[in-house]
Amino acid sequence: MTFSIAVHGGAGLIRRHSLGAEREAACRQVLRGAIDAGTEVLARGGDALEAAIAAVVLLEDSPLFNAGRGGVFAADGTVQLDAAVMHGKDRSAGGVCAVRGIRNPILGAEVVRSQSPAVLLAGVEAERFLTAHGIRTEPPDYFHVQERWDHFLKARAAGRAVLDHDLDDDEEPKGTVGCVARDVHGHVAAATSTGGLANKLSGRVGDSPVPGAGTFAWDATCAVSATGVGEAVLRSSAAARVSALMELAGLDLDQATRRVVFDELPALGGVGGLIAVDGGGRIVAPFDSAGMYRAIRDTDGNVEIAIW
Repeated sequence: MTFSIAVHGGAGLIRRHSLGAEREAACRQVLRGAIDAGTEVLARGGDALEAAIAAVVLLEDSPLFNAGRGGVFAADGTVQLDAAVMHGKDRSAGGVCAVRGIRNPILGAEVVRSQSPAVLLAGVEAERFLTAHGIRTEPPDYFHVQERWDHFLKARAAGRAVLDHDLDDDEEPKGTVGCVARDVHGHVAAATSTGGLANKLSGRVGDSPVPGAGTFAWDATCAVSATGVGEAVLRSSAAARVSALMELAGLDLDQATRRVVFDELPALGGVGGLIAVDGGGRIVAPFDSAGMYRAIRDTDGNVEIAIW
């Protein structure tokens, strides 16, 4: 059996003229690196979730995307991060939300999944749990990306909480990151990480760390990682909705994801996209925004990296 993997770096208002050739090339390079990191795990027969986490760690370490080091600033001027993982073989899941100083929240989510009776841990108590289990922390300066700070000041002046790339034409876009994978054993998994909305209410949690909303995996149907406006994704249970449409309505992966992205999310005022893989390794990546950073490696080994 072959394997497949996809990553995303967020969906939203991504304008070609404001991105620029240099930034576009840098983003594509990071996306390719993430695909390669996950592929390395899968090619040696590794687990789908291990591969998804490896890919997301690389994306979290880049300041180009709204996760980990590149996370946006909340209204109180701090970077508060969310992440989740889910394994399709047993639907085990773990997540962290509103954590500060955690270098790789996706590794923290995996610790919650594998070493805690909880599914989701929040705030200071989550930080204590993660540091007690050896998860690496960083000082505030590590997360102080100047363009993020400048964007936060613009969002605060406008009195808005916004996606990192949706304030005006001049912003260099970035976004939530995620990965879905199907390994050679037929298991699927998903991992998602984000800094949320710029100038968000302190303590605000979006869809990314919530199993069934922004992150979902079940071998019987699919694995999903979503990106976009978190409140709409939460209210629609978008990721689990894709699975339900496959299980109960008999839709295939393409039909189910298109219904969620193009019909159900817009009905709730949502915009964004998702990546998904089914048990056969088929990958789809629908979005209804101007663009979505993504890289896909299909079961034949072909790699596609795209933004628009």
